[in-house]
Amino acid sequence: MAAMDVRSGLHPQTTAPWWREAVFYQIYPRSFADSDGDGVGDLRGIFSRLDYLAGTERSLGVDAIWLSPFFKSPMVDGGYDVADHCAVDPVFGTLDDFDALVAEAHRRGLRVIVDLVVNHTSDQHPWFLESRSSRASAKRSWYVWRPGRDGGPPNNWCSEFGGPAWTYDPATDEWYLHSFAPQQPDLNWDEPAVEAAMHEVMRFWLRRGVDGFRVDVVHKIGKDPLLRDNLGTFVGPSHHRPGHRFDEDWPSVHPRLRRMRRVVKEFGERMMVGEVYLLDQAAMAMYVRWDDELDLAHNFHFMNLPWSADLIRTAVCELDRLLEPRGWPTWCLNNHDHPRVASRYPGEAAARLSAVLLLTLRGTPFLYQGEELGLRDGAIPEEQRVDVAGRDPARCPLPWEPPSVAGPGAGFTAGNPWLPIAPDAETRAVSRQLDDPQSVLSLYRALLALRRREPALRVGSMAVFDGTGPVLAYRRGVPTASLLVLLNFDGQPATVRAADVGRLAIRGTIEVSTTMDDLGRGVEAPEVELGPFEGLVLREA
Repeated sequence: MAAMDVRSGLHPQTTAPWWREAVFYQIYPRSFADSDGDGVGDLRGIFSRLDYLAGTERSLGVDAIWLSPFFKSPMVDGGYDVADHCAVDPVFGTLDDFDALVAEAHRRGLRVIVDLVVNHTSDQHPWFLESRSSRASAKRSWYVWRPGRDGGPPNNWCSEFGGPAWTYDPATDEWYLHSFAPQQPDLNWDEPAVEAAMHEVMRFWLRRGVDGFRVDVVHKIGKDPLLRDNLGTFVGPSHHRPGHRFDEDWPSVHPRLRRMRRVVKEFGERMMVGEVYLLDQAAMAMYVRWDDELDLAHNFHFMNLPWSADLIRTAVCELDRLLEPRGWPTWCLNNHDHPRVASRYPGEAAARLSAVLLLTLRGTPFLYQGEELGLRDGAIPEEQRVDVAGRDPARCPLPWEPPSVAGPGAGFTAGNPWLPIAPDAETRAVSRQLDDPQSVLSLYRALLALRRREPALRVGSMAVFDGTGPVLAYRRGVPTASLLVLLNFDGQPATVRAADVGRLAIRGTIEVSTTMDDLGRGVEAPEVELGPFEGLVLREA
């Protein structure tokens, strides 16, 4: 019998917090559905497509939606440059539209979380306009201002988008800090008034009924107050740089998160998931503490792994050990900032195998709109590029209908889409896949239905097996049932023996396969052969 890593599943017989059992679906509002024909997605568009997500027999079957920023913004960085935290940008609609969306989502049992942008604002935010007006401004200390050094920036910190993280302001003869674009000045979380103001922003949305927050680059709200130079040679974004850093992940971030947690708890069963972009799982895990800091944190180490059963197996087992007993894993493979699975891994085969992986691992999965269609990244001509950091290909509008049927807007819009529709829209549109029992969308629907039926997949234990080569093999179980998951990451057939998974024979019924063939077929054999990139979920007898 192969060695294995066994985790008991935290209190599988007790009622789990809703977010532990939920599947989240990220909506990038500009690209989901356009209700008014201006070519940009909006809140009413999302409202009109809720049936696709939840509430009917034909729905995808997710439990919660995460809305990327829809706040008032100059849109330099896709809305993450917020000019008013408590207002909806007119391109997306109104606060009344938001309230109606939340009410209709809740009527369907669908939770709603929103982005909380805490590290920075737009340079058009009233707070910053007042801060830069004078060195004597009452809000001067709300941002990080410093005199220059030797005719240049105050230190060697770099922007995530390239170049220095400082911009000179000639009106007041000082430099301001921006971890991202110059139009996104960093808030100074060492100023208590800033923290209090952000707590009020949280309360504003919690009072409107949101079920929690996805907290943007939360590891950045703790920085060295002495602003010491970073040590090492830095090239590219901080999470890929070697060296000792003073501009993120400072110990002060943790008490700040605990105080944010107290605000969330004022409103009952709400939650926080953090964008903690640290590729070290041990560092990321320090942010995940039930009832103390974050409930969940996106795992960017996992998201950035090569296509390898061994590396994924190692990462899954390592994170499980790091989070016990007070944390819960989060799994995702793409989002609005990262290339799609079908583009960076082996095409549709990877899209199918990753679906089984994400929805059967122990933890909370986050899906990104279009992932369930197997969409690839778009091809964006130079003259149509919008994003400051080149992330447009992952943000192409969702195709609801084939362009040959619905025209160039592919059911996303009656107008001209703000970015080109995905290049594979003709074959991967929602309407093309919805009634195809072997489509990627049908696979996702089958997996989500299985997850809803099976406590083993939501809160059960997990045993991960070693010695299975290119096949990632693990068992999910509760006392009354167990499911065996076999995922072949190789482009060649692979064999799994019963002894590899702790059995004398592999016996069970196929619940789901990546090809959507042989569902319900019984298996009883000393070994199972998997085709290239094939995955199976078997209910064990």
